[in-house]
Amino acid sequence: MTRTAIACDAEVDASGLSCPMPLLKAKLELNRLDSGAVLKVIATDPGSQRDFRSFAKLAGHALIHEEEEGGIYRYWLRKA
Repeated sequence: MTRTAIACDAEVDASGLSCPMPLLKAKLELNRLDSGAVLKVIATDPGSQRDFRSFAKLAGHALIHEEEEGGIYRYWLRKA
């Protein structure tokens, strides 16, 4: 799979962190961003897929893209 180039306003690298830390780090960063801003999150926890999908739905943010490559998960969230 090739890496997708999607413009982002901020990035969180949560590699090596277990659930729920990637989500908590993302939430803290989203709190700092303006509505409509895009946050890119990098994680290595397979459980993060379920977490980010649920979080986006519940919080009203848009999960605009997600990808996995060699155990590295990348998510792009647009803040509500």
